[in-house]
Amino acid sequence: MADKQSSMEFDAEKVPEILPIMPLYDAALFPKMVLPLVVMQGESVKLVDDAMAKDRIIGLIVSKKPEEKNAPEKEDLAQVGTSALILKMAKTHDNRTQLLVQGLSRFKIKAFEDGKPYLVARIESIKDVEKEDKETEALMSNITSQFERVVELSPGLPPEIAQMAKTIQEPGTLADMVASTINSNPEEKQIVLEMVDVKKRLKEVTRLVNHQLDILELGDKIQSQVKGDMDKSQREYYLRQQLKAIKEELGEKDEASVEIDEYRAKIDEKNLPEEARKEAERELDRLSRMHPSSAEYTVASTYLDWITALPWHDSTQDNLDIKKARKILDTDHFGLEKPKRRIIEYLAVRKLKPESKGPILCFAGPPGTGKTSLGQSIARALGRKFHRISLGGVRDEAEIRGHRRTYVGALPGRIIQGLRRAESNNPVFMLDEIDKVGSDFRGDPSSALLEVLDPEQNFSFGDHYLDVPFDLSKVMFITTANILDTIPPALRDRMEVLMLHGYTLDEKIKIANRYLIPRQRDAHGLNAKQIKFTAGAVKQIVTGYTREAGLRNLEREIANACRGVASKIAEGKVKSTIIKVEDIHGYLGPVRITSETKARITTPGVATGLAWTPTGGELLFIEATAMKGRKGLTLTGQLGDVMKESATAALSFARANASDLGIEEDFFDSHDLHIHVPAGAIPKDGPSAGVTMLTALTSLLTDTRIPKDLAMTGEITLRGQVLRGQVLPVGGVKEKVLAAHRAGIKTIILPDWNRRDLEDIPKKVEKDIKFHFVDKMLDVINIALKNKKPPVLNKMR
Repeated sequence: MADKQSSMEFDAEKVPEILPIMPLYDAALFPKMVLPLVVMQGESVKLVDDAMAKDRIIGLIVSKKPEEKNAPEKEDLAQVGTSALILKMAKTHDNRTQLLVQGLSRFKIKAFEDGKPYLVARIESIKDVEKEDKETEALMSNITSQFERVVELSPGLPPEIAQMAKTIQEPGTLADMVASTINSNPEEKQIVLEMVDVKKRLKEVTRLVNHQLDILELGDKIQSQVKGDMDKSQREYYLRQQLKAIKEELGEKDEASVEIDEYRAKIDEKNLPEEARKEAERELDRLSRMHPSSAEYTVASTYLDWITALPWHDSTQDNLDIKKARKILDTDHFGLEKPKRRIIEYLAVRKLKPESKGPILCFAGPPGTGKTSLGQSIARALGRKFHRISLGGVRDEAEIRGHRRTYVGALPGRIIQGLRRAESNNPVFMLDEIDKVGSDFRGDPSSALLEVLDPEQNFSFGDHYLDVPFDLSKVMFITTANILDTIPPALRDRMEVLMLHGYTLDEKIKIANRYLIPRQRDAHGLNAKQIKFTAGAVKQIVTGYTREAGLRNLEREIANACRGVASKIAEGKVKSTIIKVEDIHGYLGPVRITSETKARITTPGVATGLAWTPTGGELLFIEATAMKGRKGLTLTGQLGDVMKESATAALSFARANASDLGIEEDFFDSHDLHIHVPAGAIPKDGPSAGVTMLTALTSLLTDTRIPKDLAMTGEITLRGQVLRGQVLPVGGVKEKVLAAHRAGIKTIILPDWNRRDLEDIPKKVEKDIKFHFVDKMLDVINIALKNKKPPVLNKMR
């Protein structure tokens, strides 16, 4: 702002030719303008003192470099500056000098003088080159109007300065005043200062004013939009930011910043893999820019909780003491030699080659045979954490791979959740009931398990929620299944199947005495003195109240007996009890399981077959009868298509070989036959009852009884008139033999091709049963119908 009184008092023509030079760093002074300055450097303070002692005139020149402790070099200064008169000077207690200076005229440095601690230069004053014309007037009018708009939009400028600009008549003075007032950097102001041609100066100032006006108008527009769009949440945000600033001033940390610091410390402490670390830091950066009340804040913080809680490098030390592991397995489970041997082999390999990949074991067998508990024993023998995941009824692929973070309430899959709970990256994972996984529109979980259970792929398992790979190669996966047929072939191919067929009578009795009775005794608050079972009582419970391959029902019946004794002791009726055979009825009720062989095998036409079910082996009774009719065949008992076809094949074989079997050849022309398989409410299917159906038909038609303690299984073929029917192999031999042994069967007929399956039969069972291996149907008839005369074979044979 010009100070008219000062300019009148001092004549610009009297500016001396030699001036002390003071550098300016963040400002520029124009002629007739007033500028406050603060001087701190020693040389500049000396310069001011000397000037105040003389004529108070100094030279001010803009420095090209920022302010430093040392005085600027000569080449660091601009060549054009402004001579100034010191209007006021004051010194403060901290050795600072405050000045108020007024610009006099432009000058150009001719040469620098030596001999002073500060810069001194010989100068030449510069006069403006003016030309009054209409263009100059237009430029002045435009600058005045634009400057008035700038003052309106700038809250820091008083309105009076716009009126003052209108009163200035000199073009050069107007340009200088406007250039010194608007917000522009010193370099731009220096350019205006060096312009001697007033018209060019007006044009440059016009450009600067227009640029400043554009910025102010845009800022005003943004401010208007912000005010218009501001709602309650935005006001709360500003208030919270103010509260945050207040807390920082008071030395109190904001909860959000504390949480972010904690996450950062967790990320550093976990030593995450490179890819996981980048993702975590990216999410943390997003979190730091969010407000805690934002919905996205919770999503980001939950993700960081998961990624920093996973055991990326945390492992448990394997117990590689083979003898100790074998002892643990034998203590926890009776029998199950094959699974135990496989686990010992795994430990031996780990001991010799620690970096070997873990196997994918699948324990398959009937319910209650100890599949899940065997997995727990394996974890205890290895010294690893154990985690069980039930896959029964799982239909959503996201249960395995997790949900993507775009979904509300997204979480990782069960695999990642289990690793977090296990707190180690090498636990024993039990995937229970893998044969009961379903699929629907949400995906196929069994397909997602392909990557999990493949040692060649699971080192980089991708969970949709984490979105970074996790190494599962150190995890020992164990799966369980009742049947293998429902498991997709690709998934079954990745697993090593170990069959748990079931327990014999002796094994059940030993397991009951060693495990089940002590466990149920403790569960019901009893001790060994208060309740005891005799050997005969345990055998009676096994044979008279349970018929299963596993042990669950046996343990329930033992629990029923323990509850009965506990109630008597609680009432004070007895202090201790020894449960004998005759006492079982009082605790468990009447005997539920009776030997069906004695009741069924009494007449010709009834044969005992052996069947396989997912819960173990079962006896299958085939009944045949004949009546007057015309070659009809009736099948009942909810038989499947395969079983119906076996019955038809048996009848065709009997008719084709009637003479050899001792059957009247015209019998079939005048009679209908009916084959029935009892337990009609239970669906039945499969080819293994073929030999049993043919034997039942032959027994009926030759009026010959089949021994009560004989059972059989096998598939039949017709194979033409020469071969006379071959017996094909069947599956589930061990389960069928164990079921026959439980029922008291003494003789079993098996296909010759199943001879190798005797290796899986317990030695005691093999000793108690006599096995006949056959490959022709007529051999089956000869063994089953001993009282019948051997058929006389014709020449076609």
